[in-house]
Amino acid sequence: MGERVEAPYGAWASPITAETVISAAVGLSEVRVDGDHVWWSEGRPEEGGRVQLVRDGQDALPDGFAARTRVHEYGGGAWAVRGGVAFFANWGDQRLYRLDGPGATPVALTPEPAVPMGDRYADVDVAPDGTWLVCVREHHPADGGEAVNELVRIPTDGADAPEVLLTGPDFVAAPRLSADGGHLAWIQWDHPNMPWDETGLWVASIGAEGLAESELVAGGLASSESVVQPCWSPAGELHLVSDRTGWWNLYQEGSDEPVVAVEGEIGTPPWVFGMSRYAFLDDGTVVAACRRHGRDELLGYDVPFTSIDSVVSDGRRVLFVGASPTQESAVVRFDPATGEHELLRPPRDLGLDPAWLSVPEAIEFPTEPGPDGEARRAHALYYPPTSPDAKAPPGERPPLLVLSHGGPTAAARPMLSLATQFWTSRGFAVVDVDYGGSTGYGREYRDRLREAWGIVDVADCVAAARFLAERGDVDPDRLCIRGGSAGGYTTLQALTTTAVFAAGASHYGVADLGALARDTHKFESRYLDGLVGPWPEAEAVYRERSPIEHTDRLSSPMIILQGSEDEVVPPNQAELMVAALDAKGLPHAYVLFEGEQHGFRKAENIIRALEAELSFYAQVFGFAPADDIEPVEVHHLPGR
Repeated sequence: MGERVEAPYGAWASPITAETVISAAVGLSEVRVDGDHVWWSEGRPEEGGRVQLVRDGQDALPDGFAARTRVHEYGGGAWAVRGGVAFFANWGDQRLYRLDGPGATPVALTPEPAVPMGDRYADVDVAPDGTWLVCVREHHPADGGEAVNELVRIPTDGADAPEVLLTGPDFVAAPRLSADGGHLAWIQWDHPNMPWDETGLWVASIGAEGLAESELVAGGLASSESVVQPCWSPAGELHLVSDRTGWWNLYQEGSDEPVVAVEGEIGTPPWVFGMSRYAFLDDGTVVAACRRHGRDELLGYDVPFTSIDSVVSDGRRVLFVGASPTQESAVVRFDPATGEHELLRPPRDLGLDPAWLSVPEAIEFPTEPGPDGEARRAHALYYPPTSPDAKAPPGERPPLLVLSHGGPTAAARPMLSLATQFWTSRGFAVVDVDYGGSTGYGREYRDRLREAWGIVDVADCVAAARFLAERGDVDPDRLCIRGGSAGGYTTLQALTTTAVFAAGASHYGVADLGALARDTHKFESRYLDGLVGPWPEAEAVYRERSPIEHTDRLSSPMIILQGSEDEVVPPNQAELMVAALDAKGLPHAYVLFEGEQHGFRKAENIIRALEAELSFYAQVFGFAPADDIEPVEVHHLPGR
């Protein structure tokens, strides 16, 4: 290694290009064991965001099909497999199909709905004999009224129409059949709750006449308990994850004592269907993933992974999707008896010297006091700028990108993200903030955001930036904030309520809370009741917390990136903010991606979004990127 080249922070040359970020990148999820075979799903940006099913490394779906559902708009749980036959919701028409083996022609099991994509299916579970399945159906009526969510049973030969097993609750999820197929467990909840607020676990016998003897066995109305991820053990005992003690711990139904008691989170917020964080071995041993201190662990075992999802078992071994700060996601098979693991689907070969990778430091820092005046602390992952080839001029400190994650009920992920390394390898510092409201720190921390969205999250992002500036890690005059969706709202709110940040980047962020409350999909249509206040009774609070209502306070440059078909945060939200920036004469850029929804999935758009944002910061802060990229047009830039 030669002498490092001196260059300003942000202008360092890096082998981690925008193309590298998405080239051969896949989103691995939903591992399934079927006899001697292992299946999983892969989201592929280079195929337009298509989700492919893979069995033992072989693609299973033919061209023209993708296993992705639009239930709740976020999807998940789009497929299941039993006896070599897979059942999946197809992205193109949202109908449910049977796949009789890799490469076979899929057979439609559900009829074409009257409204295109009007019947959507998710969270599939197949009966032990393979002759029928149960799943969630989300029906969108032709009159445009609120969607109806229900549990349905469908014969796997497609001979009969779906049979409604349960309707009435606003939401249903996680239908799970017992090993003998005689009982069904499921989760249900009603507006205005979200599934991390309050849910009920129900069990019923299931036979030819449908469900009978339905019983609420955990949680329920007025319980203030979030029950998630029900699962039957090999012995036929129903298990569940509940936060009744303040932490999402694992319980056997009927017992008040946790199977695993830990001040950590086995559960995760069910933004998508099909999540699994624990599994049973044949001898009844439970193996569970748990989030503590900002990272995941496999309780009782030493594994080199800090992010663990989709935990399942083949009876003797545990399989999951695992990643670490220096390794992207892989499908892992772990043997608890030996402590050894193998990678069934290794991460892509990046061909990078590890010296290019910034390893995060978990930081804890003081933030704004709570309503009772008591001191509070918040959490984040801090990534310092890292390059084996470059160094900054003496005395210069790096610009900081504050990441405000989406959700807002979500968390920073302690795993290798080339989208983050794209910045750190060019000389940016990055801090990924787990602001109050994030998961992984218990119910009390998650509830900090109740009626305080736009206040607590902003305060914690500001506190993280100031903490690192005061510690001497970053340039206090070049603090930036960026985020997508709910994180985009935090970004916009921070730029209209504080003067801390020199620039910002909003990816499909919320500008008008009232508009979001009036115009969004069913799953989140009452989400803001808990985060802001009941709509429309609290309309004054919505206006006060909406960035679009306070554009007179804007003083920082901004780039806004938006999908044209986003139904979660419609484009008019972005356009309202752009108009305000333009009217005020502030430097800004706006990039609209045709055909994209909530989150960018197409390779060319992910590349353009990264490069446009880099170009924006370069123009605002006055450095020249080392990359040969197409500049983004920045309106009202001084000197133009």
